[in-house]
Amino acid sequence: MEIDMLKRLCSEAEIKWTKHGLERMQERNISRADVKNCIMNGEIIEEYPNDFPIPSALVFGYSLNGRVLHIVCGTDGQFLYVVTAYFPDTEKFESDLKTRRVK
Repeated sequence: MEIDMLKRLCSEAEIKWTKHGLERMQERNISRADVKNCIMNGEIIEEYPNDFPIPSALVFGYSLNGRVLHIVCGTDGQFLYVVTAYFPDTEKFESDLKTRRVK
């Protein structure tokens, strides 16, 4: 999966917001604009090629107010699907908030 494809779909507003994603965003006070900013200025840090029904990736970026944000999203080539969004912490990630801690 290429970040450029995710950015293109995001910039063209070809986004499908999953119910789960919207619920988590509301719980965590993450706006659609935060998600878009993260994708447009972010980078893929993990890929999940075997996710069903479509491959997905973990995007590292920032919210509008500069807080580190992670977005799990996927694409079928036509749409960008936002699966979930969260603010990472050092319980599951190293201090760079990009590298997952080994269990």
